[in-house]
Amino acid sequence: MRVLNQMGSRITTAIQAAVPDVEVVEVPWEGELPDVEADVLVTLHRSANLPELARRVPWFHSFSTGVDGIPPEVFDGRVVTCSRGASAVPISEYVLAAMLAFEKRLPQSWSREPPEHWGWATDHGTLEGKTLGVVGLGSIGGGVAARALPFGMDVRAVRRTAAPSPVEGVTVVGDLDSLLPHADHLVVAAPATARTRHLLDEHAFEMVKPGVHLVNIARGTLVDQDALRAALDDGRVALATLDVCDPEPLPPGHWLYEHPNVRLSAHISWASPKMVDTIVELFVANLRRYAAGEPLEGVVDPVEGY
Repeated sequence: MRVLNQMGSRITTAIQAAVPDVEVVEVPWEGELPDVEADVLVTLHRSANLPELARRVPWFHSFSTGVDGIPPEVFDGRVVTCSRGASAVPISEYVLAAMLAFEKRLPQSWSREPPEHWGWATDHGTLEGKTLGVVGLGSIGGGVAARALPFGMDVRAVRRTAAPSPVEGVTVVGDLDSLLPHADHLVVAAPATARTRHLLDEHAFEMVKPGVHLVNIARGTLVDQDALRAALDDGRVALATLDVCDPEPLPPGHWLYEHPNVRLSAHISWASPKMVDTIVELFVANLRRYAAGEPLEGVVDPVEGY
């Protein structure tokens, strides 16, 4: 088998160490491309020459989980897979950290001078007894739900299908309107598709429980940021923890940088020392399935967009 790799020498070394009989050809991000065909291409959607390279393979593997940036023509005539599930653990931990920080008022509670009251606080909450609303119950949403349950949270979720929850103890509700009025913490974990664009819009923010904490670790396009700003300004949303925004990168001077009730990080919730190894392990497992003629995992549905 031959692999075209745009992700650098570290990935080449890891693939060859795991599957020594696979030939890995490194392909530059820009400039002249080698005249070579292969079984699979490994890169990111932001590769400028992705459509050209994809024509040379029957299988394209996205190094990331999100596939909303893949050009439509890449899906024509080939299987597309992604690193689904690879980032579930670090993103889930990011969400739990954000919710705990909201309840425990961090970093506001750190003292750099003698406080007005020592040993006394009236504005700290707990996760126990709070309702967590999860939008999207895939590997990331399910990971968040599984970690929230031991904290004593009432976890409710809305998902695209009527299938039961993959996580025991999670209540699946019928639609977003049934979820929003009850959630103390609202986590957006659905994929970015035409159907989910501005899923949280002006109507949705009118439905939320006053004082809700919004956490978006999916894509910025799922939230109407103008509607979010209005909800932040009037207090319907107490705090928005955003690891994603629209556009990315966010330009200088954007209001999200400056709003006192926004905590913005630069799309890094997925980060982990083991992330690259995890992605390579998933890809290598698929390489072995491909060689054996078995169905691949993490296949992207071109109609649904994930």
